[in-house]
Amino acid sequence: MIIKNIECLVTCAGSHKKIKEKMKDAKIIENGYVVIENDIIKEVGKGETYLKKIKDNDIVIDAKGKTVTPGLIDSHTHVVYGGSRERELPLKLNNMSYIDILESGGGILSTVRDTKDASFEKLYEESKKRLDVMLLHGTTSIESKSGYGLDFETEMKMLEVNKKLNAIHPINVFSTYLGAHAIPEEYKDDREEYINFMIKKVIPYVKENNLAEFIDCFCEKGVYSVEEARRILSAGKEKGFKVKIHADEVESIGGAELAGELKATSAEHLVAASREGIKALADNEVVAVLLPTTSFYLMLNKFASAREMIDSGVPIALATDCNPGSSPTESMQQVMTFACFGMKLFPQEIINAMTINAACAVNKQKEIGSIEVGKKADIAIFNSKNLNYLIYHFGVNSIDKVIKNGKIVVQDGKIMN
Repeated sequence: MIIKNIECLVTCAGSHKKIKEKMKDAKIIENGYVVIENDIIKEVGKGETYLKKIKDNDIVIDAKGKTVTPGLIDSHTHVVYGGSRERELPLKLNNMSYIDILESGGGILSTVRDTKDASFEKLYEESKKRLDVMLLHGTTSIESKSGYGLDFETEMKMLEVNKKLNAIHPINVFSTYLGAHAIPEEYKDDREEYINFMIKKVIPYVKENNLAEFIDCFCEKGVYSVEEARRILSAGKEKGFKVKIHADEVESIGGAELAGELKATSAEHLVAASREGIKALADNEVVAVLLPTTSFYLMLNKFASAREMIDSGVPIALATDCNPGSSPTESMQQVMTFACFGMKLFPQEIINAMTINAACAVNKQKEIGSIEVGKKADIAIFNSKNLNYLIYHFGVNSIDKVIKNGKIVVQDGKIMN
């Protein structure tokens, strides 16, 4: 396959975390081309050098007037769940906080009940539909967390759904065990017992059965304390899991500092992260996965301090947080809008944060996240004349084609079989 005449080829070249001023360099080539052989990128260039590569049976895509980027990587999702939570919308409009909704039996605990009630088949089919929407909007890889079970059977059911989705769907699904997403109702008077249950039974089982690559914990006031999160995540790290952490989403309690202490792969949310926490992330090269659609949907009236993080040397990624309660969206293009107009990030910073830095947040930067020789041919082609226009023209799906592992998987607004 050859993609030729690319108006704006956004390569995001590099297999490492981009920080500071390098975030503003997405390695753009005008009038570029990409040569793909099987599922691997074989050549990236400018002009008409590709002509000598063309063979009679090649697929040739003319990308005149298009913007081409690496396939988008959604590095924080809760895409596997049962039910929906639109009934909470009036509560939010009446200024009821996220934590208050949770403590009243709603929020995460409401989705836990719906997810427990859903069969494996129902969870799989509903989650597959969400992946289809993601693919149609240019996403080619995601991280997917458990955490809506909070018991052994349902957590394993969610992780098995992840495993099947990864095997069958074009999108790669990288799995995270998030049993520490909330305290289950049946353990509300004995937190210690639930923590021990995760450490002694669930974490070893997940590792032995290769059901997840990462472990995560919701470190937040009213959920898990720093001390509890340290115990849970350290237990996972000892078993060989890479560490992620929901940190300082609503209040600053030291979650970002803990991420630095544990040398986590990523810390996520971080709306209330302290300056000390931001320094800990920078010093320990922890990727900050920021979720602007969540801030918007929760009506927090503030976003994570993306500019301060970048200036401090923190590698940032951007993701949807796709979930039923605080960010019910599958679209990374929607995230672009709020990252630009809410966080005041520049287009090149945004695309680096959704590709190469997002690949670093799932520890796959050697395989995906940029358009360069030797990497997987995961590519998004947008109906936009340049990167600025892609973000300037918001509220529509700008995808023309999506290529996954060297094959066209989306064309003319449809998933190709």
